[in-house]
Amino acid sequence: MIKNMALGIVFLFSGFASAQNTAMTGTEAKAFVAKVSAESRQIKTLQSDFTQTKKMDFLDKSIVTQGRMSLKAPNTLNWKYTKPYQYAIVFKDNKIFINDQGKKSSVDAKSKTFEKINKLIVGSSNGQMFNDPEFTVSYFKNNGFNIAKFTPRSSQLLKYIKQIELYFPKNQSTVSQVNMLEASGDTTNIVFKNTKTNAPVPASEFSL
Repeated sequence: MIKNMALGIVFLFSGFASAQNTAMTGTEAKAFVAKVSAESRQIKTLQSDFTQTKKMDFLDKSIVTQGRMSLKAPNTLNWKYTKPYQYAIVFKDNKIFINDQGKKSSVDAKSKTFEKINKLIVGSSNGQMFNDPEFTVSYFKNNGFNIAKFTPRSSQLLKYIKQIELYFPKNQSTVSQVNMLEASGDTTNIVFKNTKTNAPVPASEFSL
């Protein structure tokens, strides 16, 4: 249950964009990765509102949730759902802290699955995921976005995820949308808005 919830949070990724995508050339991909990686290293904090849409084969309607994400470098993260329910998960000090509508718990994050979840969430915001040896990355573009598609190499991750797409608006180095296709065939989409970088974030934001 926790594992599935955490994965749903993370990747934060359902309806794939309909714009026509074309593959980047090797030169374009190299320049894109270098730009995003260099600029994201300057990010110490990141905050963003999000809307998550999850489509599941056995449900007629999509599940839509809203919340706010707060990140503090190098690897402290708060993923907080506010509508239609209250649920928060904090990654900090190799642990996962959960507040499920007032019911609090913690999980050791040193297992490979949870370690990867944390790494991927943080990596999707700071560009470090481009260097993850457990993924094959391909790069595309359309009129509005640069797109990085990640395909897991790890058999462990392939149990849960088939592909992740990160959408970067042109001339921007932070992710505005993430799509995930799960092994089950379900999809998750998260759209970020009102993103702020390097704004003060109180320590209480990462305490449940």
